[in-house]
Amino acid sequence: MAIFRALADPTRRQILQELKDGELPAGDIVARFEISGPSISRHLMILKTAKLVEERKAGNNVFYKLSTNNLTNSLNDFLSKICPTQFGYSRKRRSK
Repeated sequence: MAIFRALADPTRRQILQELKDGELPAGDIVARFEISGPSISRHLMILKTAKLVEERKAGNNVFYKLSTNNLTNSLNDFLSKICPTQFGYSRKRRSK
């Protein structure tokens, strides 16, 4: 699953942390790290491909924000399969 591959890298997890308070331009994200801009761009592309972040272009700027619904839905779906007794999902399916 692409979402878990994306979450496996500590830099990508830190990018998600940086975006938790709202949308940021790509340049601001790059400025918060000690690695190159192209490296951050690759990490952002992986997060975007995994649908963990959304991209918005405005003029020459690219803004990124969390795509929280996809993260929440993916994690809930995964956990309901791994720990079905901890979530109501499996109980509802069995009773049908």
